[in-house]
Amino acid sequence: MIDLRLLREDPDRVRASQRARGEDVALVDSLLSADERRRSSGVRFDELRAEQKSLGKLIPKASADEKAELLKKAGQLAADVKTADAERDAADTETQELLLRLGNLVHPDVPVGGEEDFVTRETHGTIRDFGAEGFEPRDHLELGQLLGAIDVERGAKVSGSRFYFLTGVGALLELALVNAAIAQATAAGFTPMLTPALVRPQSMAGTGFLGQAAQDVYHLANDDLYLVGTSEVPLAAYHMDEIIDAERLPLRYAGFSPCFRREAGSHGKDTKGIFRVHQFDKVEMFSYVAPEDSQAEHQRLLEWEKQWLTSLELPFRVIDVATGDLGASAARKFDCEAWIPTQGKYRELTSTSDCTEFQSRRLSIRVREGKTVRPLATLNGTLCAVPRTIVAILENHQQADGSVRVPEVLRPYLGGREVLEPAAK
Repeated sequence: MIDLRLLREDPDRVRASQRARGEDVALVDSLLSADERRRSSGVRFDELRAEQKSLGKLIPKASADEKAELLKKAGQLAADVKTADAERDAADTETQELLLRLGNLVHPDVPVGGEEDFVTRETHGTIRDFGAEGFEPRDHLELGQLLGAIDVERGAKVSGSRFYFLTGVGALLELALVNAAIAQATAAGFTPMLTPALVRPQSMAGTGFLGQAAQDVYHLANDDLYLVGTSEVPLAAYHMDEIIDAERLPLRYAGFSPCFRREAGSHGKDTKGIFRVHQFDKVEMFSYVAPEDSQAEHQRLLEWEKQWLTSLELPFRVIDVATGDLGASAARKFDCEAWIPTQGKYRELTSTSDCTEFQSRRLSIRVREGKTVRPLATLNGTLCAVPRTIVAILENHQQADGSVRVPEVLRPYLGGREVLEPAAK
């Protein structure tokens, strides 16, 4: 959530942010009104309580005639205090509910618009010319089946559409990717973490995933627990309700977890193969920093993502995501999109978001500097979303005979194997 003081002092900035996101601008005025009622009813309650306490001191000293009048007044005051207390609680509840619906303030440099209004910041690597090499590239599913690496038919039989098995070298390739990603993150100073896949409502809501993204979240109603769509959720909630000494910052974690997404709004999109699925594994970077350091940390996370994709020898570009595609928590987001030959376009492989103080305020995570305690900033960055990375590796490093060259960074984790060969019939 944003700082209420900022809302009061500069409501036009908040309105502009909502407008840029394509969200409800009227929410700002509703929130201002609720906040004013909350504060005025709080003042009214305090005044009545003070009067009630003063009256309580007079009653024992009063004469019999005075006491009857004072008791009558005390009864009325008690009723007024109760009413003021209820009004204060109602206004506070409304304020908090409205505040939770408000997205983070977008960074002023974020391009305004929808999903297609991003700005390309940089491009890396060389796109292969398969025609010049003399063969038509196969898609990742055909390659995965040739290699004995991907089985979507049995995935659908066992679990339904958009589930899959990774088999043989497919399973080994995932383990190699995860180990290589964790090795890079550890070398960069991240603490490796294996995180819970189920979280409580306050953890999911605190990270901002029960608003506009709620349709893609799996909820276990009998237990009131949520399956995470990313380890960002448990990593953000890891320090919930804590005060962290400034000397400990930055705190950096690299979480590995299964991820679950309903993809409710994605029917008919990327249904072939393993590009868009309901369950996958991911290595996620997560940082806690002082608010004034968040933009620099955002650039560092992006550099680690670029280092990773470069080590996999993938052609990719970096885009500055537009306001309407940020998600509620992010003030700014950069995506790294790898080239997918058979689709003829770049597709998202990694993403990094600067969430400023938005999540820490909702999760009550603060930093202590001397006698000052204040919210800190949180940031997240995908290092390796496994299925999409496998898609990019298979398609970009394929050879004419259906084999796939293994990027050098992964070879130590595949027993030195340099090529994935088609499986024997």
